[in-house]
Amino acid sequence: MSDEFHFPVIVVGAGGAGLCAALAARDLGADVLVLERDAVPMGSTAMSTGLIPAAGTPEQAEQGIDDSPERFASDVMAKTKGKADESIALKLGQESAETISWLRDKHNIPLSLIGGFLYPGHTAMRMYGTPHRTGGELMGSLQEACEASDVIILTEATVTRLLHDDKTITGVEFSRPDGSVETATCDAVILACCGFGGDADMVAQWIPEMAAATYHGHPGNKGDAIRWGEELGAKLEDMSAYQGHGGLAAGHGIPILWPLIMEGGFQVNRNGERFSNEASGYSEQAAKVNAQPGHAAWSIFDQRLHDLMLAFDDYQDALKAGAVQSADTIEELAEKANLPADALKQTLADVEEMVIGTRHDEFGRDFTGKPPLKGPFYVAKVVGALFHTQGGLAVDGDARVMAQDGTPFPNLFAAGGAARGISGDGADGYMAGNGLLTATSLGKLAGRAAAGQL
Repeated sequence: MSDEFHFPVIVVGAGGAGLCAALAARDLGADVLVLERDAVPMGSTAMSTGLIPAAGTPEQAEQGIDDSPERFASDVMAKTKGKADESIALKLGQESAETISWLRDKHNIPLSLIGGFLYPGHTAMRMYGTPHRTGGELMGSLQEACEASDVIILTEATVTRLLHDDKTITGVEFSRPDGSVETATCDAVILACCGFGGDADMVAQWIPEMAAATYHGHPGNKGDAIRWGEELGAKLEDMSAYQGHGGLAAGHGIPILWPLIMEGGFQVNRNGERFSNEASGYSEQAAKVNAQPGHAAWSIFDQRLHDLMLAFDDYQDALKAGAVQSADTIEELAEKANLPADALKQTLADVEEMVIGTRHDEFGRDFTGKPPLKGPFYVAKVVGALFHTQGGLAVDGDARVMAQDGTPFPNLFAAGGAARGISGDGADGYMAGNGLLTATSLGKLAGRAAAGQL
C-alpha cells in the first residue's frame, strides 16, 4: 500500500467501540477501514459480560420501570461523588436508549432488558445484554453486522503512528506481521484502541495502587491512544480512574460476578471475617481484597444465589474449572476452604442479624430485604484484579478529542477506553456497564460525527 491508499474514515481498534463507530459511519455512507492489531477482533469487549446500560427505554416503560437519562446521570454523579463530567454523563444517558434500538433494530444485535437485580450505583434496572450475557457473543454479533454493512476490517495491522499536519490528522502508519510498515491516508481518525491496563509502566505511573494487581484485561491495551494524544497536545482526564473487580477466581482468571453479593452474599478474609461493605461496588472492592492477609478473600453464598448465577456463562465456567466449592453446613464449608470454622460461623450469624435488622453493620452495608443465607453453602476464593482503565483523552459530546487549550481537534475522535469515561478519578466511581456504554454510544457518536463532516 502507498500514500494513495485512502479511506474517508479510519478506525483504530476493532473492539466494541471500534465496530460501533464503523457501523455508524457506514450508515451515513462513508467508506471505513478498521485496523486491528490482533488476528481476530476481540478487544476488552470480548472479555466482559457484554452488558450495556440504557435509560428511558420502551422496554423499561412496559415493565413499569421508572428511569430517564437524567436519573442515570444523577446515579453517575452520586457514584463518582460529583467527579465525573456531568454533561458527558447526561449526553450518554440521552443517547443510550437510541443506541440499544439502533444496534438491535438496524444491525440485528440481540439485546434485551435484563431484570432480577440491581448493580451497585444503579437505581433502576437498565442493563441490556445478549442471550448468554457474554462479551464474546456481543462481539460476534457486531462482526456479523460489520460484514453485512461492508465494513473493511484489516487484522494483524498494528497502528504505530498518527500522521498529522499541526492538529489535523492526515493518515496512519501501521506495521504488518512480516515487519513491513504501510501508510493509509484519511479524512478522519477514530481512536478505539482502549486504555493502558496492559502497560505495567503506565499503570504504575497513573494507578500505583493497582501496580501489583492481577491484570485481567486485553493484553493489547498498551496506552497507544494516550501516547499519541500527548504527542499532539491532547487533554487527558481522570487518568487514575479504573474498573477493578473484587471477585476474580484465584488461580482461574474467571470473574465471580457481583449479583451474588448484591442479593445477599458476602466476603471474608482468611480469618473468616468480613472487612468491607461489599455492596458498595465490585470495582473499589479489588483494592480492599488485595489489602487482606494473603491478598485474597472468599465469597460466601448459598443455593439461592448459586441458582441465580447459573444464568451467567462466566459462572458456569467457574463451576467447570472447580473454582466454586459447596457444603451442607457452614462448618464443612470452612473446612473445604481452609477457613477458621468458629469465625466463619460467627460471621454468618452476624450477617443473619443484619438481615433481620437487629444488628448494624460496622461497614455500613444494608442487608435487609434479602433472605438469610441457608445451607447448602458455596464458597469461591477470589483476588482483586484490574480489568481496564477509565481515564483517557478528553472528548466533547460528539466524541471529538479536545486539545489542552480546550478546543477540539478538527478530525480526531475517541471512544471506549481511549476516551475519558464517566467513572470519576478512582475505582469507586465505576458503575457496571460504564465501559460498554462509552464503547457503544461514544463509538456511535464518533462514527456519525466523523462521517458527517465529510
